[in-house]
Amino acid sequence: MGKRLRQKELLEEIRLERRLLDEALASVPMRLMTKSGVTRGGWSVKDILAHLVEWQHINLDWYAAGLHGEKVAMPAPGFTLREIPRLNEMIYRKHHRRSLQAVLDDYRSYHKRVVTLIKRLPDADLITLGRFSWTGPSWTLSDYLRASTAAHYLWARTRIRRWWRKQPENDRPRARRNVNCILTS
Repeated sequence: MGKRLRQKELLEEIRLERRLLDEALASVPMRLMTKSGVTRGGWSVKDILAHLVEWQHINLDWYAAGLHGEKVAMPAPGFTLREIPRLNEMIYRKHHRRSLQAVLDDYRSYHKRVVTLIKRLPDADLITLGRFSWTGPSWTLSDYLRASTAAHYLWARTRIRRWWRKQPENDRPRARRNVNCILTS
């Protein structure tokens, strides 16, 4: 069971966690964003961002399919909820060879898509149990959207900061870049 946040609170939490993640990203030089070893599985910062993007994409697909009366394969076709680690590995393989710029573009784009969706939805759609058949008996749409944004941003930021603290001093820039530098180029 999630937090069941109403639109305003959900957007505030997403904004906060996204800002904190962006600040963490601003400290990492572009040349190190593709360096493996950020996670136990060997993912890079780019791989983590691609993971965030794919889960947002999946959530948007679930929502769209549900609106059209289609059966939603949870969490994805051919996977059960117990197989999420295997699904995450598939997501990694799907995006690992993509360019950093393509992943950064999607990082901006999918975040905007999710926020736009949330802004369009009434609180009842976000917090009512059973409002959408695909959300199941104990999670709401708000819970799923929070999991793919704010909660995932916190997860990503934690991994990136832990990894960054272990990097040699000579890899760390003396001054932090403007957050918008990597996110708007």
